[in-house]
Amino acid sequence: MLKWIQGGISAVTGIAEPVYGKDCIHSVTSRVKDQQPYRETDREDLYWIAPDHTNVETLTFYFSDLNTGIVGFAQIIHSNIVGLHTQAQFTFRIFDSKNPKELNLWTSTKLENFRIEGPNFYADNLSVELNDENTTYHFISEVCEQSKIDLIVTRLTPGAKAGDDPTTYYGNDMDEPWGTMRHVFWPRNSCHGSINLKIKQENEEKTETEADKKDEQEELNEQTEEQEQEQEQEQEQEEEEDHITYKDRLITFGENEPVYSMFVMAFQGMKPHHAAKAWNFIYFHSEKHTAVLMEFTTPKSYGNTKVSVGILTSDKDILAVTTDNQVTHLDAEIDSVGWNIPKNFRVDFNGVKSTVTDDEVKNNEVKDDDRIAATVEGPLNNLVERIDVMGEVPGFVKNIVSGVAGTKPYIYQYASDDEFTLKVNDEEVKGLAWAEVTFISESDVVTEESYNEN
Repeated sequence: MLKWIQGGISAVTGIAEPVYGKDCIHSVTSRVKDQQPYRETDREDLYWIAPDHTNVETLTFYFSDLNTGIVGFAQIIHSNIVGLHTQAQFTFRIFDSKNPKELNLWTSTKLENFRIEGPNFYADNLSVELNDENTTYHFISEVCEQSKIDLIVTRLTPGAKAGDDPTTYYGNDMDEPWGTMRHVFWPRNSCHGSINLKIKQENEEKTETEADKKDEQEELNEQTEEQEQEQEQEQEQEEEEDHITYKDRLITFGENEPVYSMFVMAFQGMKPHHAAKAWNFIYFHSEKHTAVLMEFTTPKSYGNTKVSVGILTSDKDILAVTTDNQVTHLDAEIDSVGWNIPKNFRVDFNGVKSTVTDDEVKNNEVKDDDRIAATVEGPLNNLVERIDVMGEVPGFVKNIVSGVAGTKPYIYQYASDDEFTLKVNDEEVKGLAWAEVTFISESDVVTEESYNEN
């Protein structure tokens, strides 16, 4: 979720919008209010959209090994900036939730000569293909020496989306919206294959003593500050290269003992901070159940509207798609960058079973036994990374966006091994969870200066 930080400077710039109000957002959750939310995905739901205006489209395969605690994702990002420049990126994360210090690798690689063919994606040394039966993806990438993958992901349950059209529209006319947000899911899958890693290792021996560095610094005193800074940077880079070697590591997920996977295809057809001020995302896997929550809250310009989609599965079926969900940030404290960060995370899912019909929902004929409630809860004490999104853009852009629009985007990623619990159908199980808490902008920051995007 929210991997648009590689999409280019324009994807995170621009100023906040005027207050349009709730009349100018047509959420997927409001449109399925009087019907069964669950719809099964088909092949066309998995086609890349790739319009000719500003957008970021992502295809992400998350993987979770319940035995080893290894989690991560492989992702394609396809972005278009104001209809003028299209680019694509392969991003990869792998993290050992049992031994965080031993494995926490992130790579991001620009793709060359990329092309889209329906649900498939190709680039030099990379391919993502969906089989004809719409049951299996094969993801091969050799574009990055540090993270080469060959993974096969196969559905264990049907795909899921909220409503016939899982899109939220921004604007006063749904037929001609000025922005959109869309998600479709394969919530529970098996994943097998290989991951070849090259992991940085720091050598114990150093080429210089602290005394040597001090002597060299004294010799530089007569140089200008600019010359000194340039030489220090070159020296630091050379030292870093001298001290780093790479260790090969092969991780395999066996076909007879595959790991679990959650797949999501997301489309964001507008600037990220105009679409949402905050996000909550989590998936949870156990031997018998999966739970997924994708939720965003709009800025004040769209009435601080919450759009929340949850999915609950057994080991073979979709139990429910829920839109009446409640996320609670527990024991939150303000961190060094100013966001109120939770130490514990809870999601309450409420909905109806996937077997309930549209007419039963519309006519208020849902039986108590056909209602479903579940809770995912656990500690956020295993931080994978705190991502400073604005750290990806030049300083002057950061000052403009932060100072005028109140935009200060940070993504907090967590992986918790066997500490999260899922309560569903009077059953409580432990499992492995990946969670992301994202803060983009303050809720009430809409100023006169914000109205002008020129």
